[in-house]
Amino acid sequence: MSDTHDIYFDDVVVGAKFTTDSHAITAADIARFCDLTRDHHPLHTDADYAGSRGFGGVIAHGLYGLALMEGLKTELKLYQNSSIASLGWDRVRFLRPVIAGDVVRVGFEFTEKRTSSRPGRGIVIETLRLLNQRDECVIEAQHSALLACRSDATS
Repeated sequence: MSDTHDIYFDDVVVGAKFTTDSHAITAADIARFCDLTRDHHPLHTDADYAGSRGFGGVIAHGLYGLALMEGLKTELKLYQNSSIASLGWDRVRFLRPVIAGDVVRVGFEFTEKRTSSRPGRGIVIETLRLLNQRDECVIEAQHSALLACRSDATS
């Protein structure tokens, strides 16, 4: 595929940075996440209630923002054939609300890499930031991923 840019463990350069396309958050997106997760708290469903709590409209669930970070990153198609597993998220911080109408994007960089105890694979750490239209960081986190080694993929 010409639109795939696989990065294998061998290709990872600590300090390399990437930015995703933007995504506009809608109240309908938030409502679908409410339905999917069964979390219908009024902060996510009632603009008047959210306003009474100091927000400018319904706010997205923190976990919606975190999941969206992974989805936007996936659209870059960096790991189409090299990804083995997500090993987890660490140091997740919800710094500012994500409000319906915000336009967000992800900036991330590789901050660590190490070989795995199993041959043919390695672990990378990505530091990610979800940024709104004002370039404010609304969510920050670290993600650990298990990637195949390029040499293993060709054998």
